[in-house]
Amino acid sequence: MTDSRKRSLALFYCRNVPESGEDVRQAIEKAYGEQIHLFPLPCSGRLEPVHLLRALEEVADAAYVITCPEGACRYFEGNRRARKRVERTREILSAIGLEPERAGIVIGSKDAPRTLSQLTQEIYDMVCRMAASPALKRGRG
Repeated sequence: MTDSRKRSLALFYCRNVPESGEDVRQAIEKAYGEQIHLFPLPCSGRLEPVHLLRALEEVADAAYVITCPEGACRYFEGNRRARKRVERTREILSAIGLEPERAGIVIGSKDAPRTLSQLTQEIYDMVCRMAASPALKRGRG
């Protein structure tokens, strides 16, 4: 059962995601405040499991990656690497007793591309249905 508090999301994204420029990133961060932490990447394949795990410990209830469409990576295999690394992160989360759903990946679509703003809203809505993360270091009064 979830409580009514807002959740926080660390969102790593490929700069090839439609409408993901600096002005869009700033608008999203302004709209969501401390609930969303955006991390643009030159390629999602640069992300390592430690980045997701650190985000889950330091800033977020969930950490997700948005990649460019499969087969459309300008670095050839970046989004495939990202998928494997998210799967590895989910295995680690499960092994330590956390829900693997706290880490995830959304792979862009060539046929029905969605903007960074649209994807952020969809992922954040899903994260808000989760319970607060017991791993997140929350400020204690």
